[in-house]
Amino acid sequence: MALNTLRSLIKGQHVCPWWLIHTFDNRLRRMFEKPESILSGLVSAGQTALDIGCGIGFFTLPLARIVGVEGSVIAADLQDRMLAGVKRKADRAGLTSRIRFHRCQPETVGLTDAVDFILAHWMVHEVPDQERFLREVHALLKPGAYFLLVEPLGHVSRKGFDKTLTLACQAGFRHVAAPKVGLSRAALFTRF
Repeated sequence: MALNTLRSLIKGQHVCPWWLIHTFDNRLRRMFEKPESILSGLVSAGQTALDIGCGIGFFTLPLARIVGVEGSVIAADLQDRMLAGVKRKADRAGLTSRIRFHRCQPETVGLTDAVDFILAHWMVHEVPDQERFLREVHALLKPGAYFLLVEPLGHVSRKGFDKTLTLACQAGFRHVAAPKVGLSRAALFTRF
């Protein structure tokens, strides 16, 4: 795994390694970033949500609770170990039946299902071709549904974030809000 991380860095790409993600799912983070509060009003019972770059499920499990037994969540990540971590947590929480686990490829999310909500939390800065990625995300989202894009303050400058917002609008999204998310820059979009 370290060799793959090194190869990514050499190519100018960086994907958060699986062994570091455990530091992102803890009580301290939940003090300043409450998934249920962030997701409130964006997704509801019976819907299908897509968590791209799900890590080990910080948002996936709360999404599964929100969509309920009639809804579903697609947990998508590049790394098998991330998906295995989400599955373990979902099994313990009794939520596995609501979650579909999907391994993305470096160049594509690789889904065709239309969804009611998409979350890309702290991951778009890792995507080598953001323009292509945002067009793909746009194609997956049902008209009128929400796409929440959140990037970490420590990794993404205001200028870099604004560039991503411009690319999202060029992909066909309409920027509707700038929600407050702890230690992050966030934008809420809809597909029109």
